[in-house]
Amino acid sequence: MKLCLFVEAGLIGLAAAGPWGNPEPKGHEYHPVRPGDSRSPCPGLNVLASHGFLPRSGKNIDKEAVRSAVSAAYNYEHTTFDSAFDDAVNFKLTTTGNASTFNLADLAAHDKVEFDGSLSRNDFYFGDDLHFSPVIWATTAKRLGLYKTGPTEQDKYITIEVAAKARAARVKDAMAANPNFNASVNQMRGSPGTTALFLTTLWDDKAGGAPKAWVKAWFEEERLAYKEGYTFPAVQRNGTTIGDNFQKILAVPV
Repeated sequence: MKLCLFVEAGLIGLAAAGPWGNPEPKGHEYHPVRPGDSRSPCPGLNVLASHGFLPRSGKNIDKEAVRSAVSAAYNYEHTTFDSAFDDAVNFKLTTTGNASTFNLADLAAHDKVEFDGSLSRNDFYFGDDLHFSPVIWATTAKRLGLYKTGPTEQDKYITIEVAAKARAARVKDAMAANPNFNASVNQMRGSPGTTALFLTTLWDDKAGGAPKAWVKAWFEEERLAYKEGYTFPAVQRNGTTIGDNFQKILAVPV
């Protein structure tokens, strides 16, 4: 199923944008993952590799590459993720042979970067915390109302309240299923943090929500939803923006 999504998305990406979509930036067309490519548990980084904002191989990534990619694709202030990059390097996760670079798959280190209760990955206890899990994601997508897009215009968007409740429910599921669930500080910050991250990255300021079509493409195909209307954010985002959404998520009663 996942392979079919990748192939379909790749063919569509090579075609001209539809009447309601936007063209992909030249040189940053979507390419499906290839055998031998490295990918991470983080859809946001994988998307950047799929579009060539990061090396398409997902390998030998340095700080300047991350800075350039998040700025060019998502309009984040270029140093927004410097501390996250430094953490990955300081944890000595790299398999590249160069202490200042990493491959995307290196980030699957459990309870260092990766954590239990992911929205789209299974827990480390079950054997694969790296790859997209259709089973885990199906539950998350249902709670996000991802496939309900009517009858009102607002039904096309994910709000902070909906995302916060879906995140909390996913963590409860993981805690019930995983006898080794790791409720570490990393997990307790990482879970709401990743929800804040995807909302901030895909937020439509005019609509006051994250378009469901954009979220679907981002998680399921690891693709920027240009053909569904994704546009480069007019207002630059940064760590403060993510932090504000983090606090809003924590404030939602769950």
